[in-house]
Amino acid sequence: MKVTTTKLDGVLILEPKVFGDERGFFMESFNQRVFDEAVGGHIEFVQDNHSRSSKGVLRGLHYQLQQPQGKLVRVTRGAVFDVAVDIRKSSPTFGQWVGVELSESNHRQLWIPAGFAHGFVVTSDSADFLYKASDYYAPAHERSIMWNDPDIGIAWPDFGGEPKVSAKDAEAANLAAADLFAK
Repeated sequence: MKVTTTKLDGVLILEPKVFGDERGFFMESFNQRVFDEAVGGHIEFVQDNHSRSSKGVLRGLHYQLQQPQGKLVRVTRGAVFDVAVDIRKSSPTFGQWVGVELSESNHRQLWIPAGFAHGFVVTSDSADFLYKASDYYAPAHERSIMWNDPDIGIAWPDFGGEPKVSAKDAEAANLAAADLFAK
């Protein structure tokens, strides 16, 4: 597995080895030992999630203050632009973001540790998005930051229109007013 660091400490791009020929391909999508080595410690995943979204759907920027989730995300059909935002007040990269295309053809995965907000926008006709979470979903502790907060300045790709967001995400707080991680 190829591991690429990003400008945000702990956020990693993981690219598994893909073996393909005219019949299709094979890849190991997850191996606990290899993953633990890549992130420098043991992460236990407790929940797997799968979403399907149409072009222009933007989900995020989500996080949980209590029961914070680390997420290992990937796309099995279609393509998305996936984003992590550092929301740890004490971090030297607080408020900064990193984005990467995840698609069925590039097989990339993104590791987003706890302490980061996460979101994505679908850039293909539709996309199947899978993620492993290191803690359980806790709706009472979930928070959202506005996807287009000018203080963060995410350069979302042009996908041919305005993003389709949930009512919850449309009412999200800006970074300056959000409940955040102290560390």
